[in-house]
Amino acid sequence: MKKYAVQGAGLGLRRAFIGPLTEHLPESVDFYEIAPENWIRIGGRLGKQFRSLTDRFPFVCHGLSLSLGSPAPLDEAFLSELKSFLDQHHIRLYSEHLSYCSDDGHLYDLMPIPFTAEAVEYTADRIIRTQEILERRIAIENISYYAAPGKELEEIDFLNAVLEEADCDLLLDINNIYVNSVNHGYDAESFLAAIPGHRIAYAHVAGHYVEAADFLVDTHGATVIDPVWRLLSRAYERFGVFPTLLERDFNIPPLAELLTEVERIRLLQSTTAFEPVRKYG
Repeated sequence: MKKYAVQGAGLGLRRAFIGPLTEHLPESVDFYEIAPENWIRIGGRLGKQFRSLTDRFPFVCHGLSLSLGSPAPLDEAFLSELKSFLDQHHIRLYSEHLSYCSDDGHLYDLMPIPFTAEAVEYTADRIIRTQEILERRIAIENISYYAAPGKELEEIDFLNAVLEEADCDLLLDINNIYVNSVNHGYDAESFLAAIPGHRIAYAHVAGHYVEAADFLVDTHGATVIDPVWRLLSRAYERFGVFPTLLERDFNIPPLAELLTEVERIRLLQSTTAFEPVRKYG
């Protein structure tokens, strides 16, 4: 059985949750996730409260700014600062988006890397360098995207090629698969079946906005819908249960409401039967 850096069901930590969490720690949350850029230089009372949580609970970091596919040089100064932060807080895992968000300055959005063989090699080299500086394996997340300029490879083939070339892990975003399957007209379960399950480090589930029947926007600003829950269940059936985290980035309801979705993750994890894929020669 694969050993994961964290276990069970997780929740993205927002600053608004710090007070409620220090007063009452929910038993349903097994691990927390933060964006390190939002916490690296935080001190004072908030910094102490944050440290009190990282001392007691497993944490993972999900980066926002490394810009793995950017034409700009890799930000090695940031990576050095990040390494110290990860070590200081005993962070179990660091992940980043398979995208870019900067060139000569930040774009404040996650742009799709062209699905080309050249981009595979370029991005994989930057992931390898990132792992060297951090002295740890990282996971990359399959992103939602709305255009594919210069496309030579299918999304799944590009993703798998980067994972193989860089020899890194995967942060499997279930909602992004669903959103992309609607927007780009492919079968979500077929995409899922082509994922290298041994590389899954953990997963995300989130909500999205329905602009039209054939156009979904990945917002992380709504509750998770039933088709995404079903796709998560299918992933557990195929690959076995893996750690899964609820993302909510805006339109954030009270913590108690989010915990009902975390509980649903736990329910799926406890009730979904693993059906390993058998290969016949």
